[in-house]
Amino acid sequence: MKDVAAAASVSVGTVSNVLNRPDIVAPATVERVQAAIEQLGFVRNDAARQLRAGRSRSIGLVVLDVRNPFFTDVARGSEDRAAEDGMTILLGNSDENATREGAYLDLFEEQRVHGVLISPMSDDLPRLARLRDRGTPVVLVDRESADRAFSSVAVDDVVGGELAVRHLLEIGRRRIAFIGGPKGLQQVADRLEGARRAVASEPDATLEVIPTDSLTVLQGRAAGEIVRERDAGERPDAVFAANDLLAMGVLQALTMQGGLHVPDDVALIGYDDIDFASAAVVPLSSIRQPATLIGYTAVDLLLKEAAAAASGTASDHVREHVVFQPELVVRDSTRV
Repeated sequence: MKDVAAAASVSVGTVSNVLNRPDIVAPATVERVQAAIEQLGFVRNDAARQLRAGRSRSIGLVVLDVRNPFFTDVARGSEDRAAEDGMTILLGNSDENATREGAYLDLFEEQRVHGVLISPMSDDLPRLARLRDRGTPVVLVDRESADRAFSSVAVDDVVGGELAVRHLLEIGRRRIAFIGGPKGLQQVADRLEGARRAVASEPDATLEVIPTDSLTVLQGRAAGEIVRERDAGERPDAVFAANDLLAMGVLQALTMQGGLHVPDDVALIGYDDIDFASAAVVPLSSIRQPATLIGYTAVDLLLKEAAAAASGTASDHVREHVVFQPELVVRDSTRV
């Protein structure tokens, strides 16, 4: 900054004002300082700025699986809202691994991020509580905590699971399989609970659970092979997959490898309504979540948390819990 000031024949304070508060500097001076910055190739030291301010202008976001387009859309919404306040998003992928999740939380705390958005692995949240108690605001994404101790943004997954299976029942299916896991993920547990509620309303309907280790296309394909290999009389006549990636894997196993027809032999519905759902070889019915809006809203809540912490009113701050309602989207995979 001293070099820039000398080249522009101004004080270091004027250079600082041009960088941070250009509206209070005469336009001709701003132009002269910017020309010196361009000539010298000056790049401000953001780490030093963070040390002075106490917090960076970055927000940490930890998602369960960055390969899932749902979380890509969540990140996009987060990025859009953060940009409105001149902030950036640092993305971490836990890959449904608790150790990796903890490593990202440690890294973000070391980086002095403005706050953390996270879709956590489990409901055991003491690590997040300690992070918040040390001054880093935390907002949960795509789920709530059981004690509602953290602000959160989520979709009512119990309602979503019920919507999915009730739709399958309405098209006449009675032997329904739920494919999803791991069961420790609250989103999976809630969607299964909704499925069970729907089946309970029909005395002649049954629900079988086919667990998976993760929510991927590969795991869906493996589960789909289990369905495909059964005799027609023992095979489920409908599948509710816990997300669209699983559903796409099931679709591959049934139609591309097994010669079955979706939906005539097996109706199939997924969850999230990612872009690929409508582009599948048999367009997938799904339960739509407003992923971009979830990310946008999460940053909004985090900024409120951070403002309360900065003003010393964190103990009086009222946690907010935003719950969006899911929407049924019907396509060819359940259209009979």
